[in-house]
Amino acid sequence: MPSTDVTTLIRTELPRLAGSLRKVGELILEDPAAVTHCSAAELGRRTGTSQATVTRFCRAIGLDSYQHLLIELAQERGRGESSDWGSAEIGPDISPDDSLERVVQVVGTADLRAIQQTIDRIDLDAIERAAQAVARARRIDVYGVGGSGAVAQETETRLFRIGCAVRGWTEVHGATTSAALLTPADVAIGISHSGATRETIEPFELAKERGATTIALTADSRSPLARAADVRLISSSSETSFRTGSIGARHSALMLIDCLYVRVGQLSYQRASASLALTDHIAGAHAVKSRRTR
Repeated sequence: MPSTDVTTLIRTELPRLAGSLRKVGELILEDPAAVTHCSAAELGRRTGTSQATVTRFCRAIGLDSYQHLLIELAQERGRGESSDWGSAEIGPDISPDDSLERVVQVVGTADLRAIQQTIDRIDLDAIERAAQAVARARRIDVYGVGGSGAVAQETETRLFRIGCAVRGWTEVHGATTSAALLTPADVAIGISHSGATRETIEPFELAKERGATTIALTADSRSPLARAADVRLISSSSETSFRTGSIGARHSALMLIDCLYVRVGQLSYQRASASLALTDHIAGAHAVKSRRTR
């Protein structure tokens, strides 16, 4: 298991679990510290299930055993207690009566945690393979809708700036049309927090059929999007009230895109440098000059 919080893993997997397995996950998230003092049989009784169900739950989220779960929970608690940004004292829930100071602390802590978890679990080989493919690609498609659509558009903006022939698609008809025109010389990047968004998977799978190199950016390494990819970039999220799913994951996804962007810039240094030199003046030329006052 990657070095990341097991509670984040459970939150990611929970929507795909049903019935008794979901009950086990929900109780663990409700009070992770208390679970560390429970046996598998006791946790089964508390959830109205059984010891066997608890064991099945552990395997469903990718852990070897209940003992493995307890170790991960204890390590997560230890990381929180030693953290410089105090995640042990600040939970994810925001109530209507909370002060603005607490809101800022909770949101900031969640974003920092998500980015750190992504760094801890980052696959350098995957980043390198993705960057190599993007740097030499004839054309690059980026697919994403909703919150992931914003990440797709940001990906287009960054890669376009360093001379890549890239287009971000946030509408399925246009994305699918573009995917149908790809070749083995091209790259398709699919972005979806859940990895199960049909509007993203459809053009992504078509791009793969056309022979393009496929790169998935998702929080779920076992999702349909990840399974269809040649290269997988896995992000994390740390949710709070009002900020669930792709909203909470956007910062860590953008961090991965930043790593990819910089590495592509390194691999295509002459082209990237020339492109930046030709465009550096544009923002400054459109800045409003302040008026001097006497």
